[in-house]
Amino acid sequence: MTDTDDRWGVIDERSIAEAHALIGVPLRRDRMQWNEFATADAIRQFADAVGDDNPLWRDREYAATAGLDQPLAPPSFLYAVDATIVAPKLPGVQWIYAGTRWRWYDVVREGDGFDVDARLTQMEEKTGRRFGLWVLQTGEIVYRRSDGGLLCVAEGRVARTPRQRRAARNDKSPSGDTLADQQPHELGHQATVSEEPRRGARPRLWESVSVGDTIGPAALELTLDRIFAWYTGAQGALHYGGAHGDGIRYRRRHDDYEINTKTGVKDSAARGHFSSKEGRDVGMGGAYDVGLQRIAWVISVLTDWMGDDAHLAEADVDVLRPNLVGDTTYATATVIDRWFDENAFIAVEIEGRNQHRALTTKGCCLIALPSSQHGRVHLPLFGGDPERWTAPPSSLAT
Repeated sequence: MTDTDDRWGVIDERSIAEAHALIGVPLRRDRMQWNEFATADAIRQFADAVGDDNPLWRDREYAATAGLDQPLAPPSFLYAVDATIVAPKLPGVQWIYAGTRWRWYDVVREGDGFDVDARLTQMEEKTGRRFGLWVLQTGEIVYRRSDGGLLCVAEGRVARTPRQRRAARNDKSPSGDTLADQQPHELGHQATVSEEPRRGARPRLWESVSVGDTIGPAALELTLDRIFAWYTGAQGALHYGGAHGDGIRYRRRHDDYEINTKTGVKDSAARGHFSSKEGRDVGMGGAYDVGLQRIAWVISVLTDWMGDDAHLAEADVDVLRPNLVGDTTYATATVIDRWFDENAFIAVEIEGRNQHRALTTKGCCLIALPSSQHGRVHLPLFGGDPERWTAPPSSLAT
């Protein structure tokens, strides 16, 4: 045990100060790293976890026709290398994934090995009606190839909130609506993967894209099978201490568990993703999705749209509220800017809404496109300079 029972799950000046002292300190990542190498099997299993059947990730012959020596991995594959969850200290305090800002300097190739450095960079104290005092922890994760080349810099955001104790509830959703009163598919839209075919080998030239162009809608129905698939391909039980004896030893050392009131067993902090009752007990309204999985799915919508010759440079996506099992997320995006900065870039604003039109996901993504005027996309972006990045001109004007 890391602390006494009276300190378990407490957010106060002392616990915040203990976490704040770790800002800038390199952190151990053995519980956040699932894959050390981008093997063909690891890439395929991750793509299956997301439901992404793009042949660029799994078909060696297809990759060769695209001029590649080997298949690539989905950009979000790096979630399976390091989960971007930087949430040290505050023992027993629930963590809820809040979002990621990815910046990919290069693509992930089959055969790549990885070196990862992670640090806590920011602690923000928040207050609200639902949780009272809570904390937003932000971490920076730097991914390098084994040869030292910079691959990606990610910013992971994690909300640390007091756990809601078991109490009498009236099965309210996070929006306050009674779940039994909610009718599915109010948008009247058939849940399909995408409204348009994958772009694939047909280059989407920068000159052909205009501000105001739209992407989608694409839809994803959340089922327990899809949640199980995510854990199978992307992280296993590792983040929660592992399985069997390893899990028992982990829970002896850490307070990140709940006691099963019927059996006395120390139950995993992941239980709310699989059980409607447990999801309600932790205040989510039912069994709910994994935030990383939702962001990875949004990323796959963009990589399908942009084509093989483009490069997803940045995805800054916020997870605003849980998606419950049975919900459908409808993702749409709008092109909001175009500019040239060593490569031809566009910015797209993306949002995800559920079947009740509630906004659950939002973000801004940057894509480098091939151009008839400027040529192909040049990687690594900006020569892999970690001090160099780009931004939409419209964002600089504000």
